[in-house]
Amino acid sequence: MALSQRRRRIVGRLRHRRSREREGLVLVEGVRAAAEALEAGAEVRFAVASPRLDTLGGGAAIRLALGSRGVDLEDVDDIEVVELSDTEHPQGLMLVCAEPKPGANIVRGGGRYLVLDAVQDPGNVGTLIRAATAFALDAVLVLSGSADPWGAKAVRSSAGMVFRVPVLSLDAAGCLGLLREAHVPVLVGDAGGQDVTSATEGQGWALAVANEGSGPRSEVRAGASALVRIPMPGPAESLNAGVAGAILLYALTRGDEHAPS
Repeated sequence: MALSQRRRRIVGRLRHRRSREREGLVLVEGVRAAAEALEAGAEVRFAVASPRLDTLGGGAAIRLALGSRGVDLEDVDDIEVVELSDTEHPQGLMLVCAEPKPGANIVRGGGRYLVLDAVQDPGNVGTLIRAATAFALDAVLVLSGSADPWGAKAVRSSAGMVFRVPVLSLDAAGCLGLLREAHVPVLVGDAGGQDVTSATEGQGWALAVANEGSGPRSEVRAGASALVRIPMPGPAESLNAGVAGAILLYALTRGDEHAPS
């Protein structure tokens, strides 16, 4: 059975940020990411599966989960999934989901937030969103100039956990304004900052992680209450944004039992 031309066109449009944003849809590929999306309550518009799915661990469970939710699941052959997929070695499963749309009211006093400042690699964006979920942050604020957090590669890199934490895209001025109004101090990751283990900002803060090459934009740096760094005794000059952000979040939440509000 072949996918309808209308749905093929929809999947194709989801590979490009502008058309994906116009559609308000998200492409989720692979068993693990799909399982996370379903557990998080993602609104699935339709799903596409091929025989390869049934050869993978968890494949049968995903089929049952989709069926129990009444999801429109279309079976196609493996060749068609390869043609539709954004991955080199697709697992035979795609979900087309509605993009969650949190409001600005997710930023509140006492909350903990990750700010992505022009993080341009979608793999790093996904990794950082996954880390934000792991360390129980309240939301991820994605500034203009960053890769699409709902793009297929970022969703895969987050292992589907992008559906488990509110993700809000906005410009730097709007983000800093929301944090300022909520009295949430901004910590900016920077090699010239203080040791992150000595940072004391109490219960609420927002950690800004920037592009490794260009560093934090001047507007974000100017709005910081502190610059923080990872002490590195070895010869490496820097870490990529995904690794650095995850370590900073661990240091800031170590020994803490904060749960998302």
